[in-house]
Amino acid sequence: MKQWPQRIVCLTTETVEVLYLLGEQERIVGISGFTTRPPIARKEKPKISGFTSANIDKILALDPDLVLCFSNLQADIAAALIKAGCQVHVFNQRSLAETLQMILTVGDLTGARDKAQALVAQYQSLLDAARAQSAAWSRKPIVYFEEWDEPMLCSIRWAAELIEAAGGQDCFPALSRFHNARDRQVSAEQVLAAQPDIIIGSWCGKKFQPEKVMARAGWQAIPAVQHGHVYEIKSVDILQPGPALFTEGLAQLQTIIQRWQQQSGRLT
Repeated sequence: MKQWPQRIVCLTTETVEVLYLLGEQERIVGISGFTTRPPIARKEKPKISGFTSANIDKILALDPDLVLCFSNLQADIAAALIKAGCQVHVFNQRSLAETLQMILTVGDLTGARDKAQALVAQYQSLLDAARAQSAAWSRKPIVYFEEWDEPMLCSIRWAAELIEAAGGQDCFPALSRFHNARDRQVSAEQVLAAQPDIIIGSWCGKKFQPEKVMARAGWQAIPAVQHGHVYEIKSVDILQPGPALFTEGLAQLQTIIQRWQQQSGRLT
């Protein structure tokens, strides 16, 4: 009879959120200090890591039978745990489809496949409904999504896909194929030349400052600045590739883009 993991350590917030949504939170014995969803996890689960750093001895003391990691940025942590004899699974989801697959895989790893499939169906339905709503729009706004300001980084793939689903066009779609943030760097001059209709800031780990963005040299000529379409979506809602992309990030993008459509007289 198959034995499912019973002592799981999650080194990023996405898998914590998934396990709680699946009703399998009792298996979690340790989480990242950057965990945000659900809020109760921070109160009832031991925090044993940062994002790119972890206390290996503290993790091993929890006697985990599965450790869930995310991306190449945790490769050294994963390697240390593997060398110590831990079972480790490293996710590297960068797209909406890969995020949905991550949820299914967490379900597979914990014997909760049916519940994971139900979650994925729910999120796919939200995406489908958003695309259907915007399909007939005669013009879709150009959206500049900034994930960091110094240097200016943009077009992370899952955010670009959410923008498209909500009825917009990502400002620099060609950049979304790059995994590494440094490859998605742009200049203020490039954004000015692109003339975005909407600017959205989501600076990971710090508060977005719209007044600072609007004061950039020459940006007063950008339609988004001229018409007041400069917004923040908190990083916990759109920069963590897990369920919140569908339940929080997508809905906020829809609201922002519909507001632009109404102000432009394209919706009645």
